[in-house]
Amino acid sequence: MRNRRRSIKKQPESSPPPASPAAHAAPPMPSPSPKSPGSPALDPAPEVLIPPDWASATASISSELSPPVVLVCGPANSGKSTFSRLLLNSLLPRYGRVGYLDTDVGQPEFSPPGCLSIHVVDEAIADPRYPVLREAERCCFYGDISSKRDPETYLNSVFLLYTYFVEKYRCTGSQVLPLIVNTPGWVKGTGFDMLVEMLRYICPTIVVQIRTRMQRKNLPDGLFWLDDDQTGSNVITIDAACHKSLSGESLKRKDGGGTRERRLVEYFKQCFPSDISLATNKELAYALASLPPYEVPFSDVKVMHLHCEVPRTEIWRSLNATIVGLVNSGDTAQAAHTAPWCVGLGIVRGIDVQRGLLYVITPVPVECLESVDLLLQGLIEIPRSVMQVKGCVSPYMPTNVRDKITEKDLYARNLNSPLAIQNGDSDSDSDADM
Repeated sequence: MRNRRRSIKKQPESSPPPASPAAHAAPPMPSPSPKSPGSPALDPAPEVLIPPDWASATASISSELSPPVVLVCGPANSGKSTFSRLLLNSLLPRYGRVGYLDTDVGQPEFSPPGCLSIHVVDEAIADPRYPVLREAERCCFYGDISSKRDPETYLNSVFLLYTYFVEKYRCTGSQVLPLIVNTPGWVKGTGFDMLVEMLRYICPTIVVQIRTRMQRKNLPDGLFWLDDDQTGSNVITIDAACHKSLSGESLKRKDGGGTRERRLVEYFKQCFPSDISLATNKELAYALASLPPYEVPFSDVKVMHLHCEVPRTEIWRSLNATIVGLVNSGDTAQAAHTAPWCVGLGIVRGIDVQRGLLYVITPVPVECLESVDLLLQGLIEIPRSVMQVKGCVSPYMPTNVRDKITEKDLYARNLNSPLAIQNGDSDSDSDADM
């Protein structure tokens, strides 16, 4: 299959009509919209008050003689991600590029939920309190928001990404780059054991441990992952930000579910050119419902269910209305590994078992889709706000229903949507309640 052109193509004209130029080619990753909760505003970022020990730690790490490998750890909601962004901004002026290994599948820094990824960042984060989507250099689709479901696969993915970075950016003959490793906040029980495995494998030159006022939640002092007679990393201990530090906003408990949904919404907005305004989730729902999907023959792809077992007779139907990882399993660099590189995510919008076809929408460029031969199904759900399209029969429908209803019934016209306006539609019904 790798030696022939795959038949991933857009659905023909008999399907729902195209709604935007994005039907023909996926655009480059646009800048997040100003209204995105995870995006910096267009106005200059407000002043951020950095705690003195944080400032001292970033200054000390940035002045290291050689490019450091820094692992940031600590309990949940202690500020690991925010400190990591500040550190990244501190390292960039000296090195120009900084590696960032994102290992928190529930709250990824630069990727959609369920992914582990390695990034090489060459520009500062405008507002270090908030993350923004960035294209990963390499990504593994884990397919869940917690590592507890499959610790072995999770660790294998982390080790694979770290090894890739070392071989490309830390070996003799290449430009040696610093690396920041941001870790999850699960630091007890199995979570602690996995953190120990990560520390032993990565062997960071510096470990930044963030501690909270609740001692029982903190990690042990010192080199807790090594035997008593071993020496290793330099450990820097800092306190979690409190009171007015970082404008107080970083101290609010994260709304994990809301953050994940917003991140997925931002990701799938990339299916459309950046000059199309999709200010609300309702508009995005209509846009995705009217976007012609890619047509993928069953014969061109294999399916792997990551965290559940599905009867063979239901493999294809089980994909309907799910988010899948799009993978090239035949990558020669990955042939010996169980976690192949993921090129992006897609929504399986429909299944036609009789014709043996999947209908997939994704922002991944066509040239990358040509090599995809494996779909990974995990437990990452389509945001509810995108599923609900009032006035339309759901585009995420059961098998073969699409052949039993007309195109007119299938896609009602949303005349308020930017896509309708773009196509020149206007009508007095445009203020219909959604």
